[in-house]
Amino acid sequence: MATSYHNLSDYNPNTMPPKEWLHNQRYAIVVADWNREITFSLCEGARHTLEQHGVQPENIILMHVPGAFELSYAAARLQKEEDVQAVIAIGCVVRGDTPHFDYICQGVTSGLTQLNCTGILPVIFGVLTTDTMQQALDRAGGMLGNKGVEAAVTAIKMANLRSY
Repeated sequence: MATSYHNLSDYNPNTMPPKEWLHNQRYAIVVADWNREITFSLCEGARHTLEQHGVQPENIILMHVPGAFELSYAAARLQKEEDVQAVIAIGCVVRGDTPHFDYICQGVTSGLTQLNCTGILPVIFGVLTTDTMQQALDRAGGMLGNKGVEAAVTAIKMANLRSY
């Protein structure tokens, strides 16, 4: 369904694993500092959702990187070095006047996809790729909800895929 018809923060909480399952689980969030007004809001949405579903605040690892392109490297390090159930990669790339947008989006998508195909735990794509800053704002707590909430819900479901 097209995002313009779907609030990213809407989901059925009855489809989530029980809170007691998540009490001792650990999750990592890697967030790009570029477009921080967007990414920090997405990160807060993800963090709040993890906690709302039973993840203890001290079991949420937060790592910052300069921009979206660096998300793949950081996610790979978190996969290897941290005992976590899933990694949530959060970034925001807004189209500009040069092909830079296309290269960054392709690189991030390919890198995170590769980690999902060859890695040992899920890496969740919480990267906004929008044409305008307004579209990003709408998806980072604005009229279309918060993509960070969706990313956290996805992380919980994927981390517990075999359990329920």
